[in-house]
Amino acid sequence: MVKLVIFDWDGTLFDSIAGICNSMLEAGARVKAPQRDYDDIKNIIGLSLDTAISSVWPELDSAHRAQLADHYKDIYVKNDQTPPNAYDGVFELLNTLQESGLKLAVATGKTRRGLNRVMALTQTNRFFVTSRCADEAVSKPNPLMLEQILEELNISADDAIMIGDTEYDLNMATNAGMRSVGVTYGAHHQDRLKACNPFAIINDIKQLTAVLGLKKP
Repeated sequence: MVKLVIFDWDGTLFDSIAGICNSMLEAGARVKAPQRDYDDIKNIIGLSLDTAISSVWPELDSAHRAQLADHYKDIYVKNDQTPPNAYDGVFELLNTLQESGLKLAVATGKTRRGLNRVMALTQTNRFFVTSRCADEAVSKPNPLMLEQILEELNISADDAIMIGDTEYDLNMATNAGMRSVGVTYGAHHQDRLKACNPFAIINDIKQLTAVLGLKKP
């Protein structure tokens, strides 16, 4: 049994994909960036904001990318004043894992300010012993976020597992020498997840207990 379970946030624990995509498209329109569609944004969920904007709009100069990022932050916060919706079974799962003695952590493309805000809205701080954000390390799939978490908790990569909905999450785990589990209900299609050779792929977060060898509540 693993000692540490590290979760991605958007698209893995909470269904925030539509809010991210619509906010980013509106931000792009405000700076008159070339038009993109919903799937273009969905594809980059999980990356740090700067990396995501550069991937979606590579033709923009640094000044326009910075303006777009500022607009996105403003739009996203204004449109998201209520707690994001957890996927069905998330709170039950987190309780079960915590009660089993496992340590839980978060590695996310969000900024620290953004993660702190949604953790407060969802009252989920109590579940996680630590977390890392993209502005504290390097964007996924670079393994630095995971390496920092392992070092802080003095846990080896062999004793940890990463749970995520994108190839960025799974490749980050591979780059850190860690096993991973892909969830199919988030941003990336199952075929993309399979190509990353995760330890397992699940269609429902509640299936994670079985993957980790735990009994269901």
